[in-house]
Amino acid sequence: MSMNTKHIILKVEELSIGYKTKKAETVVASHINFELEKGQLIGLVGANGIGKSTLLRTLIKVQPALSGSIFLNGKDLKSTTNLELAKQLSIVLTEPISSKNLSVYELVALGRYPYTNWIGSLTDNDITIVNNALKLVNIEDLKAKRCYELSDGQLQKVMLARALSQDTDIIVLDEPTTHLDMYHKAYILKLLQKLTKETGKTILFSSHEIDLAIQLCDTMIVMQSDTVVFDEPCNLISEGIFESLFPSDLIVFDTKTGGFRVNK
Repeated sequence: MSMNTKHIILKVEELSIGYKTKKAETVVASHINFELEKGQLIGLVGANGIGKSTLLRTLIKVQPALSGSIFLNGKDLKSTTNLELAKQLSIVLTEPISSKNLSVYELVALGRYPYTNWIGSLTDNDITIVNNALKLVNIEDLKAKRCYELSDGQLQKVMLARALSQDTDIIVLDEPTTHLDMYHKAYILKLLQKLTKETGKTILFSSHEIDLAIQLCDTMIVMQSDTVVFDEPCNLISEGIFESLFPSDLIVFDTKTGGFRVNK
C-alpha cells in the first residue's frame, strides 16, 4: 500500500466558466482541470480581465458553472448545502466589510457562524478557536480595537483570522494583497505559506503578485487566453508558461531569476 496517498480537498473536472443569459452564453475559460491537496498554498494568476475572479466565484458556488464538475471533499458542489459549504470552505473577498464599528474580536468571532446556535452564542470551544485564530495571525494585541482604527494591512490579517476561526479545510482569498505596499504584500503571502504548514489547511488565492507567488506557492493555476495550466512553479517555468503570459513588447519573464522585468 502506498503511503503517499494524496488528500484532495477540491477537484475540478472539465470545468467551463462564464456567463449565461436567455439569449447567449459567454465562455470565459473551459477545459479546466486541477486537484488541490490538503496543506498546500496555491496561487491563481493571469492577466487583468482573464477570468480569475470568475473562476473563484464558480469554485465558491457564488456563480454557476457552465459545464463540468467541482468536488469538495469528494462531494459534488451542486449537491452541497450552504451550511455544509460554510463548514468546509471559507472566503476572504476584496469588498469592504459592512460594519467597521465591530471590534477585531467580534469580527473574527463571526467566523463561528456555521456552528453557533440561533442566537449566536459562543461555546468555550468557539472561544478557544477564535483566540487561536488571533494567535496564528499574530493580532492578539489588536482584538479590542475597532476595525475602523486599523490599517489596510491589519484589516487584511483580521479577515484572514475570521476565515481561520471558521475552521474549514480550504480558505479562498480574492487578491488579498490589493491596496498594500510591497512589504505588506510579501508579509501577507508569507503568512499564508506559514499557515498552510502550521494548520494543514489548503489556501487558494488570486493575485497579481506573480513573482512572489512563484517563490512561495506549492502549485499554481495560470490562466491564459486559450488555456488554464496547473502545476508546480518550477515546472511552469521550465515549460515557458510565464513567458507567454504577457505581450513581450514591454514585459518579459527571466527564467534565470524567476521573475518579470521590463523589456528594454
